[in-house]
Amino acid sequence: MAAYDIDRYLNIRSAYGVSVGPDGDELSFLMDTTGTPQVWTLDGPREWPQQRTFADERVTFASWSPERPELIFGMDEGGNERAQLFRLDAETGAIENLTAMPDAKHRWGGWSHDGERFAFTSNRRDEAVFDVYVQHRDEHGNDATRLHEGDGWLSLAGWSPDDSRLLVSQAYSNFDQDLYVLDLETTELEHLTPHEGDVRYQSASWAPDGDGIYLVTDHGDADTLSLAYLDIASGELETVVADEWNVDGIALDDETGRFVYSQNVEGYTELTVGEFSADDPTAFEEFPAPDLPGGVSGGVSFGPDAERFALSTTGDTVNTNVFVVDIESGNAERWTDAPTAGIPRETFDESELVHVESFDGLDVPGFFALPDDRSASAESSDGAGETPVIVDIHGGPESQRRPSFSSVKQYFLDRGYAYFEPNVRGSAGYGADYAALDDVENRMDSVADIKACVEWLQDHPAVDPDRIVAKGGSYGGFMVLASLTTYPELWAAGIDIVGIANFVTFLENTGDWRRELREAEYGSLAEDREFLAEISPTNNIEDIAAPLFVLHGENDPRVPVGEAEQIADRAGEQGVPVRKLVFDDEGHGFSKLENRIEAYSAIADFLDEHV
Repeated sequence: MAAYDIDRYLNIRSAYGVSVGPDGDELSFLMDTTGTPQVWTLDGPREWPQQRTFADERVTFASWSPERPELIFGMDEGGNERAQLFRLDAETGAIENLTAMPDAKHRWGGWSHDGERFAFTSNRRDEAVFDVYVQHRDEHGNDATRLHEGDGWLSLAGWSPDDSRLLVSQAYSNFDQDLYVLDLETTELEHLTPHEGDVRYQSASWAPDGDGIYLVTDHGDADTLSLAYLDIASGELETVVADEWNVDGIALDDETGRFVYSQNVEGYTELTVGEFSADDPTAFEEFPAPDLPGGVSGGVSFGPDAERFALSTTGDTVNTNVFVVDIESGNAERWTDAPTAGIPRETFDESELVHVESFDGLDVPGFFALPDDRSASAESSDGAGETPVIVDIHGGPESQRRPSFSSVKQYFLDRGYAYFEPNVRGSAGYGADYAALDDVENRMDSVADIKACVEWLQDHPAVDPDRIVAKGGSYGGFMVLASLTTYPELWAAGIDIVGIANFVTFLENTGDWRRELREAEYGSLAEDREFLAEISPTNNIEDIAAPLFVLHGENDPRVPVGEAEQIADRAGEQGVPVRKLVFDDEGHGFSKLENRIEAYSAIADFLDEHV
């Protein structure tokens, strides 16, 4: 039995989403002390923070004005992802709804440098597409000016240094994007990245002179993302940094040319800090990298003159906190003190990076953690291991498990479970070729990777081979269901959270704005319907043998709740033990503390009963 119950673990806090205020002495961040993420501010390291928003709903981001004591934050309702933009006056505490169109999504595009205007994209006109808007800080709702009517998934990457243009990104899939420049006076859109095939153009930032763009790209059939400079006038793309590992992104101060870029090295973050040359946009001076706890860092926000920057950092045994770094020395100071609910930090368990050979010889990485009282040689008298294992499969599918803090993971480790987090083929972080190995007709090869991982676990001396659990959310929920129906003999139980049960009904019912992006990964209803039906767990449910727990949010706009209903009903018809839990005030995942406590308490009870 765990030393602490799930309530305690889920009360471990995270401080993240940092934004530095205009004077450089105050920063905002998000923290979930009240049960949902809210805006907090802080004006010194480890000082007492001030809560600024008090909503029952989650805040998704907050961004300080560059000139005034005010910030804009985003918040949706009941997990429906239709975020509205609100302005918070930091001096009076007054909050105004700037968009006030609850049926539309609003995607933040940043403040102008003078703090007079802000930009965003929204699907107000047509639910399936996003248009570009600019709005004065004192305007509301319909006062916003629509500058460009989009024909797909548009987002904004920031204002030019002179505030005359916006950098626009259009996504066709996770591995194919285009960049454009939108002139605010003429509303003309200039295409910067014409290309054929799938090419990623991501994390774009304006150069200080406004003549070029820094970005990460796999242009030229590269397997991994490199840092590059794009000259707007000539269209020439020059490589700045190329490596065997992805450059995940760059944060750039467009007044000084100072930057922080991150590389993803087998899931661990490596930061480079520097300043670009004014004479050669591909040359830079490098500063000392900060020494930060944990293995994963990001979310950089620069202070005035880019003398310092703030970011958040986390690790297996390090809950997320905000640090401020002196850019020239690399000295890092922790500013937030997100508590661990009285649980000693030294009791958290570290994971180990491991590699598993799959059915075709492919090397599949993953993170494996054993409870601290179970050594690698812990065996029962008959030679078999005694430790049950939860195989937790990430969503995406073009996502990646990284060694960041998870209170749920630590709770189950405390309860005596080992924890295995595979990055099967199709995962991001290991190159474009690896990410494409599960596309469309190769979908089930990634499920076969899970089988290989389970066989690796069964051979581990500490593991009980008869007590292995599949758990996953979203696309990871599909992987759970597909693993249970394809390899039923491997599993003691399955936990499906907001998962896809039938690709045909999922694509038919997902949000209009997402369908084209998802079809690019899974296959289209027009061309691949038969195959999508063939691999859908609901159509293979007669093979399921393990007890199944299905959890979902009623307001889920990505994977509609009907996916949970049909898999629970059909699994129950097969005579296997099934439990279903649907939250009427949640969407794609569980953001409210009371719901998370109920969900994971129920999961723990379910596993106690069946595993």
